[in-house]
Amino acid sequence: MEDRKIQKERQVCNVILEDRSKLSVSGVEDIDNFDETNFTAITCAGALVVKGADLHISKLNVDTGELVVDGEIDSCVFNNSYGGKSQSLFSKLFR
Repeated sequence: MEDRKIQKERQVCNVILEDRSKLSVSGVEDIDNFDETNFTAITCAGALVVKGADLHISKLNVDTGELVVDGEIDSCVFNNSYGGKSQSLFSKLFR
């Protein structure tokens, strides 16, 4: 258990955007809501909200924390106020 905690503390979050068409993110812990226009990735640095068009996941490995998304990417924003899994069912339904 301590090894997992130490490993999580050392995890680094990197965001690489190539030509606004390919997004590579490391340090991903989970994906919360995903559709072809926006998604939220829970990372070790907070919630990353990505908006665009024709988005699709080409690679996701939660064990290593790697995520690659292709499509037309319009914005990438870390949202510190995002509740992620701690949000209640009602707050997710009535966004």
